Amino acid sequence: MTADRNRSDRPGSTRRQFLVGGAVAGVGAAAAIGIDLALTAEKDAAPVASGSTPLDGAEIVPFYGIHQAGIDTAAQTYGTFVALDLLPEVQREGQRRMMKVLTDDAARLTRGEPALADSEPELAIAKARLTVTFGFGPQFVARAGGVGPSWLKPLPAFSIDRLDPAYTGGDLLIQIAADDPLVVAHATRMLLKDSRSFTTVRWVQQGFRRSAGAYPERSMRNLFGQVDGTVNPEAGTVDFDEVVWSSDGWLAGGTGMVVRRIRMTLDTWDKLDRSGREQSVGRTLDNGAPLTGTQETDDPDFDARNALGFPVIPEFSHIRRARSENPRERILRRPYNYDDAPTGGDLSDSGLIFAAFQADVDEQFVPMQRRLDELDLLNEWTIPIGSAVFAVPPGCAEGGFIGETLLA
Repeated sequence: MTADRNRSDRPGSTRRQFLVGGAVAGVGAAAAIGIDLALTAEKDAAPVASGSTPLDGAEIVPFYGIHQAGIDTAAQTYGTFVALDLLPEVQREGQRRMMKVLTDDAARLTRGEPALADSEPELAIAKARLTVTFGFGPQFVARAGGVGPSWLKPLPAFSIDRLDPAYTGGDLLIQIAADDPLVVAHATRMLLKDSRSFTTVRWVQQGFRRSAGAYPERSMRNLFGQVDGTVNPEAGTVDFDEVVWSSDGWLAGGTGMVVRRIRMTLDTWDKLDRSGREQSVGRTLDNGAPLTGTQETDDPDFDARNALGFPVIPEFSHIRRARSENPRERILRRPYNYDDAPTGGDLSDSGLIFAAFQADVDEQFVPMQRRLDELDLLNEWTIPIGSAVFAVPPGCAEGGFIGETLLA
């Protein structure tokens, strides 16, 4: 093999052209010139910083590893979630070729290098902690001839759901996250360009979190003003491993992912006084402490009573309904806010792209969601309008590809 594992011995021929099977044929002379320039751009794409001034966005999150990045990675500021549907003719061999191409793209882009045939290589220079995470839907696993985990199916119907097909389901999920929106946009475009011979776009959701250092608390805030993710397990601990990582078959080292789009009716939330908001959540709004504590990380005391004998943290509060005495019923929350243009006289169209990771969706996520469905006062101001479940395969070593445990 040559030193460059991504080129063949024939001049002008690339590994990508072999994998895609000539999908770029007919793009025209102008596009061909752009492709040729992009393939040589890595040598001189990165500018030299003047003096000792560091380049912004220089931090790299390694792509290769036992687990995919973007799960135990400290959440970045911007995230885009893309769900794709496989074309009818794309079966196991096509899935394998696609995942090899997309893995190569993701590995290069996360290093700050242009993907092969990148027509805008200058946009790939910044790393900005870019991560690309892939998840497989039920149809993807079925087409591959594999056996998925029993939980890889749509969630049960919940009474609060008002699901819109425009934000529901999907065969392949790509989560692209970074601390710079331009980096996210460019990576998203490259991955969509290189998947279009195999898939169609089902939905795209774009979100944001607080920037690093923007707020003193450890957790993000959603658009209700609440802290979100206080009880997350800590990455790198045994507890995190038990909550998040699967040990089953081809999914070993991977995880289960739930993506829920939750619309927040901010216009009516604004009419609720501060005390009512805190009672609904079960936490103070200023620092996220439970109503029985003083700090965000204090354990809530659900047995505490006020002077009238009522629970200090109401039974209908969000944190009370989300909590279980079964330690297995826990998840890793990695949500993003969204804020779209309002319509129909409303002042806002905002909410949460609620991304959750857990080893077993049926054992961990579903019981929690059932309790929230039955009695959670926040349901008065939240409406789930999208829902999807994916199996996130393990990571891979350099030279391998994401999904090889299923497709190899």
